Amino acid sequence: MGCTHSLNAGLAETLVASGHQDRGTSPTPSTLRGSAWCPPRWAWGPFSQPPDRGWEAPHAGRVRELLLPRPAVILISGCPQPDQDEDLPMGCEDPAGEGQRGWEGAPAAAEEEPSRLVLSTPSSILRDRDIEELGPQLPPRLTQQPWHLLYSTGRDGFSLRTLYRSGARPDSPALLLIRDTEAQTFGAFSATAIRSSSGFYGTGETFLFSFCPELKVFRWTGRNDFFVNGDVNLLMVGGGSGRFGLWLDGDLHRGGSQPCETFDNEILSQREEFCIQNLEMWGLP
Repeated sequence: MGCTHSLNAGLAETLVASGHQDRGTSPTPSTLRGSAWCPPRWAWGPFSQPPDRGWEAPHAGRVRELLLPRPAVILISGCPQPDQDEDLPMGCEDPAGEGQRGWEGAPAAAEEEPSRLVLSTPSSILRDRDIEELGPQLPPRLTQQPWHLLYSTGRDGFSLRTLYRSGARPDSPALLLIRDTEAQTFGAFSATAIRSSSGFYGTGETFLFSFCPELKVFRWTGRNDFFVNGDVNLLMVGGGSGRFGLWLDGDLHRGGSQPCETFDNEILSQREEFCIQNLEMWGLP
């Protein structure tokens, strides 16, 4: 009885130190599940046998070994982590490679639908291949929506004033397409409607582009915010140091392109000044 009493006292101290016995209450499986504490080996050893079944006190060294707690066993998703030589319970096996990032059985990420430029009517300037190449350059939020022809020199005449009155909403983006008399195609994208103004306006989404001969896109450099500016006599896109990335006169007969700080662009046409053969402006309704 003396040995049993000392063992029980030692067990009580162990439980209190582990934080699992409070006010005389013994830990239960429900309180231990998911805990980092693991019952000492006496729970499965000879101490669990009643005295009338021939129990004998073990050697003192064995008692100290039995009272030492085993390493903690953490339950993760109901499957205990086994020792190196222990088999996993049925249903908890880890298929080869599934526990690592990038395993072949992982569900594939959904492929994003490529951005497309959708025109409500055919363009007299852009070819089908040009449309396919230009679409992914637009902001994703503006793709998959049908763009409408707001202004065309072939339909509405050559007038910058008429272009401003095309009826575009103030928050509608604008796609400006130009073909010159040397059959070069180029233009500009503005995140806001092209309008007459007393100063520059627009956002960093504005860019210039050219199909001379392959598509090249010139985006905002961050050096200045000279995006778009125009009145009835002149329309300018990009600028700095007296040079404009693209400019058009009030009659929409002549225009020009120079390298500018806003976009660090190349000359969009083959020459710094060009004559306009056709011009279109597209927008969202």
